Amino acid sequence: MKRSPIPVFLIITALAGCSPIIHLDFLGQEKLAEVTLIQSPARAKVLMIDVEGVISSVINTSLFSREKNAVSRVYERLELAAQDPQVKAVILRLDTPGGEVTASDMIYHEVLKFKERTKKPVVGLMMGVAASGGFYIASACDYIMAHPTTLTGSIGVISIFPNFGDLMAKVGVKVNVIKSGEAKDSGGPFRDMTVEEKKLFQAIIDEYYQDFLSAVAGNRKDRIAADELRRIADGRVYTAPQALKLKLIDEIGYFDDAYKKALAMAGLRSARLVVYTYYPQSKTNIYAAQLGDFSPLDKKVLESYLAVLKTGFYYLWLPQTQ
Repeated sequence: MKRSPIPVFLIITALAGCSPIIHLDFLGQEKLAEVTLIQSPARAKVLMIDVEGVISSVINTSLFSREKNAVSRVYERLELAAQDPQVKAVILRLDTPGGEVTASDMIYHEVLKFKERTKKPVVGLMMGVAASGGFYIASACDYIMAHPTTLTGSIGVISIFPNFGDLMAKVGVKVNVIKSGEAKDSGGPFRDMTVEEKKLFQAIIDEYYQDFLSAVAGNRKDRIAADELRRIADGRVYTAPQALKLKLIDEIGYFDDAYKKALAMAGLRSARLVVYTYYPQSKTNIYAAQLGDFSPLDKKVLESYLAVLKTGFYYLWLPQTQ
């Protein structure tokens, strides 16, 4: 009597059950993992969240990333911190030239909402650059500390409208635009703006600028007067000592100082410093691989250059356009 052959799928299933599970950390885990960077016998925790690179709400499609975008990264971690009663304070570490107006405002709003909801203190720690949208977000923190070599400020708004009209004319390409109204193609890349169109966009810039001033003045009203803020908010960047003198920040220090400040504001003598990351094996200390995207092509650098060519409004320090 002939035996029936064993179905292939049963063989594969059996082998799979005996095979070791291989996980490549650089691909990222499916869920955020908590990693302790500073040990403590205390149960209390201080959470560190990084805001890095150009701030954008654009979805990251990198093969090697589990993260979505800057807004999603911060929101996800604040939500976890709000749900964990052992997280007593947050350090928001900023290393960014700013970015999109809306994305910057969304993170700013989430920080304020977290503080109101949990009553947990948030300390902003500025790294190399925390300018424009980076400073806007920092203003939502209860206390702002900057490294001695930080560049910050750049309070203002910039809009980007590339014009490829001359280039297209040189290569013999013409574009026909059919529109429903005179201003429908305002800011388009195929022609120069009219004087009236520039006035329209300037009005938008002025409105966003006023929003920026109002946010900073409201959050730092006990440190700096609104009229003084407007005087120094002309778009320029400031060094950490200059920013301290102008009361844009509260202190100059290093990570250890920010950590101690977070402990003091939370009424703690000791606490574990933790981070939430998809890449636990690469996050071994406070200066190790960053919490955000992992990419052998360094997507953040590419994104910062691509942002220059993207039409829109930004709380962004863009020295290459000056």
